[in-house]
Amino acid sequence: MANESMRQNWTDGAAWWVANEAVFDAVFAPVTAAILGTARPGAGRRVLDVGCGSGTLLEASAEAGASVAGVDISEGMAEAARRRVPEASVVVADAQTADLLAELPGDPFDLVVSRFGVMFFEDPKAAFANLRSAAAPGARLVFACWRAAAENPMFGMGSSVLLERLDPPPGPEEPGAPGPTAFADRDRLASILEGAGWAPRIEAFDFTVDYGYNGTDGVEERLTSVESGGVGRTARAQLLPRIGPDGWDALLDEVRAELRRHLVDGVLRFPGAVWLVDATNPR
Repeated sequence: MANESMRQNWTDGAAWWVANEAVFDAVFAPVTAAILGTARPGAGRRVLDVGCGSGTLLEASAEAGASVAGVDISEGMAEAARRRVPEASVVVADAQTADLLAELPGDPFDLVVSRFGVMFFEDPKAAFANLRSAAAPGARLVFACWRAAAENPMFGMGSSVLLERLDPPPGPEEPGAPGPTAFADRDRLASILEGAGWAPRIEAFDFTVDYGYNGTDGVEERLTSVESGGVGRTARAQLLPRIGPDGWDALLDEVRAELRRHLVDGVLRFPGAVWLVDATNPR
């Protein structure tokens, strides 16, 4: 089953994400470091980055000497990754269904990695089985995915102001539905990976989401993230025609005011909670 809804979502959001990749790279730097520290890409290894986005893990893996390839469902993301890591082979495809070794010819992958790129599959068991079909015996799958929304203030930080204005407001997400917190349930995640043939080790990883990484209070940086996300894009498309540019600017000022209420010692910092997965393809 092709994941058309997510293809459209990331196609629509690619320009925002790419324009602000420096913000996302800085904010998620602890997660990137945890993935790389666990995966240990290096010379002689063939690495596949799933949902490679604008190429953060590709770049780091290439700098470590690995042969790197990426797959993303969005052409805008893939094009950004190609510019950032010219030596990488990057294709636009659905990793759930694509024949990855046909799309990216060569030996099976020794290492498959992802930073927040695997939670959007329509059929995650089939998707992880498809990734395993492109992996060498003994290969590892290392990725980070979000834990529950209740453990991650960022999912409501600022975007709640926009959600209140949507008509009709979006209903609650069904547990396990494709999206950022699809794998919040550790037992479900383990069952999916095992059902796809992987032998997983899943550990909690906590970090600080620091929007003041560059010496500011982080409010404008977080506002950028809010506008870049699905809620921000939906709100802009729905509300801008209704309230006009001045009304939209006033609404963004309300978001800023809400964010300032969450400053700690003058900076926007709050907890982040992910699962760090290290799974092996049995020999």
